Amino acid sequence: MRLDREYAVAMDEADPLRSWRERFVLPRDPDGTELVYLCGHSLGAQPVSAVDCVEEVMRDWRTLGVEGHFAARHPWMLYHERLAPGLARITGAQPQEVIAMNSLSVNLHLMLVSFYRPGGRRRALMIEKSAFPSDRYAAEAQVRWHGLNPDEDLIELAPREGEDCLRQEDILEAIERQGERIATILFPGVQYLTGQSFDLRQITRAGHAAGCVVGFDLAHSVGNVELALHDSQADFAVWCNYKYLNGGPGAIGGAFVHERHARRTDLPRLSGWYGNEKKTRFDMKPEFEPSPGAEGWQLSNPAVLAMAPLAASLEHFDAVGLPVLREKSIRLTGYMEALVTTRLAGKVSIVTPADPDARGASLSLRLERPRDRAREAFDGIRRRGILPDWREPGWIRAAPVPFYNRFEEVWRFVDALHAELG
Repeated sequence: MRLDREYAVAMDEADPLRSWRERFVLPRDPDGTELVYLCGHSLGAQPVSAVDCVEEVMRDWRTLGVEGHFAARHPWMLYHERLAPGLARITGAQPQEVIAMNSLSVNLHLMLVSFYRPGGRRRALMIEKSAFPSDRYAAEAQVRWHGLNPDEDLIELAPREGEDCLRQEDILEAIERQGERIATILFPGVQYLTGQSFDLRQITRAGHAAGCVVGFDLAHSVGNVELALHDSQADFAVWCNYKYLNGGPGAIGGAFVHERHARRTDLPRLSGWYGNEKKTRFDMKPEFEPSPGAEGWQLSNPAVLAMAPLAASLEHFDAVGLPVLREKSIRLTGYMEALVTTRLAGKVSIVTPADPDARGASLSLRLERPRDRAREAFDGIRRRGILPDWREPGWIRAAPVPFYNRFEEVWRFVDALHAELG
């Protein structure tokens, strides 16, 4: 593979997805210069058509008022149903298994209320040691909610000493060894800090074999890697839609509940009016009759303005297809890896696994210099119009997103970092 800029430009010219960049609005510096935006793993770029989707809701609100719930072009009462087929295709689920609602952390609590039911010896909740803080907070809160002690009943798996990533075999061994005391396993699909992607099917199979319930946080997986939630047999999953799915800041979250739980009325849940069976919802009966499927975990009517931008993005995913996007993503990230290992050898180490099947779009780079000088290098590339993100204690995470990032931008990022590191 050639590593010069001309080769990167040639790859962009031959890219069958190159025109899709025009359907996104890329951030700019105050002087109007378009940024090299490598932060889609944190907040995706805005689809151009998102404005139309939001304006449609605003227009219907202006002209229809309350009747927009039923008479809008996309009726508000059913707006979540507009999103379900696209979310199902992206997650490898059935439409009735997914729902757009709330935020990731709220959905996680709702799922754990139903799927973390400690009792007897089986009391523990297993997570990974470096889980995103909100997941850690939720897990500890749920353990305490049941009157248990997180020091004993929150199992946190850490990488081996001197390593940054968990080994898949160590996860499976820990589940087998401690399975009799584990009630629920909660793991990420893609680890937010290292970018490591886990095998959901293997973890689920091991968890179920040990008698555990298994769920996943897919915040960094959805729209990034190919998923097969239904076939994986995972019990539940949650995610946000503002990263690779480009739903906008604070976008509506998502949840998955496997179809085998679709009609389980024995599962405790925090019930809400909108989770009631649609046929009897407006009967206003005091008894809660859950809707079958993931819809039965809804609390309130859809946050339509928060869903509208996501509708625009899902149309793009449907038009292109995640397998095609993933193929380009592997090439983009592989090109970044080749540039970093060649041009930044001795100055930067890649924390993210080298196996494309064990990572998504992003690479986590550790700068091999004191923290203050590493931060200076990050600030320097930002002044050059390049925007990845910074994580302590001296890591840069950069995600080339196949919808809108170019190979030439990957080259510019590594070239700028090379210049800043001297």
